[in-house]
This record gives sequence, C-alpha cells and structure tokens, in this order.
Amino acid sequence: MTAASGRPRRADAERNARLLLTAARELFDEQGPGAPLDEIARRAGVGNATLYRHYPTRGDLLVAVYADEVAALCDQGAALPAETAPGEAFFTWLDAFAVHVATRRTLAFAGTESDGDRRTELFERWHSALTSTAERLLARAQDAGAVRGDVTVTEVLALANAVAASGADPARVRRLLSIVRDGLT
Repeated sequence: MTAASGRPRRADAERNARLLLTAARELFDEQGPGAPLDEIARRAGVGNATLYRHYPTRGDLLVAVYADEVAALCDQGAALPAETAPGEAFFTWLDAFAVHVATRRTLAFAGTESDGDRRTELFERWHSALTSTAERLLARAQDAGAVRGDVTVTEVLALANAVAASGADPARVRRLLSIVRDGLT
C-alpha cells in the first residue's frame, strides 16, 4: 500500500492499516457496517487517531474493507487455474463470487452510498475486476469443454447475482448455484 502522498507506507503504518482492516472486517461481520469505530480501533490495538489517520471516515473504512475483499476474490481467481482443472476452477470461483455477493451486499452499499459519483466509479472498478476474473476462468473452462460454449460471462454473472439475491445464507446460495451449474455444463 502507499500513503496518500504516493510514497510507500512505513512498515508500522502498513501493519496498523492491516490490523484495522482485519478488526473492521470482523466487527462488520458481527455487528454490521454500523459497528462502532472506537471498538474497531480497540480490537486492532491502535488508538482512534491511528484509525482516523488511515481511514478519515466510516465510508473510507468500509470501502477499504470491501475493496480488500474484491481483491482477494480476484486473487483467488488468478490462483485457481494453477491448482485446479478448468471447469472446477471456474465453478469454485463462481461459488465464492455468489456467496460473496450474497453476504457482502450490505457492506458494499454502505461504503458507497454517500456520493453517487464515487459509487459509480468504485462499483465500475470492482465490477470490471470481477468480470475480468470471471471471463478468464470461463474461457478456460469453455476451451476445456467443461462449460457450454454458448454462454457469455454477462449471462453467467447475471445468474450468479440472481442466486445471490435469493438471500444471505451461503448454504442456500451454494444449493441454487449447483442447479445453475447443471445447466451450464
């Protein structure tokens, strides 16, 4: 990570930022996006000033947590082809994507509700990164004959989003996605 000045962060500052993101993610999971910022700083083992130096507003912290999760999902998509067969890599990632959308929707919206322009820019970046990841995995699975060749990434992501919209229960999302998988293979 880099500081706002464009210079790399000092090691202790980078560590504090990571501690804050971890604590925020845990508390947002437990209490929702309205979790007390003081509690996040306490759980991270830093002072409030450190929290506000890294994340001046609740929205900044929410965006950082969600952006970190999108990056992790994209990283997972990049790593899967090296360790998994094309079809399995695609469906493993699609499962993670659908569960992510189902369980993190509130966090994504909470971090980007205040400024319409900001929301559009952030959502476009996140959408683009996730779509690119899905495209690579889908093309590989289609080339291997593991997924129908007549479906597009837009169609597959629309189906995954529809499944995710059915509720935040990961077991239900996975069950419905298994039905979609049957139709895609």
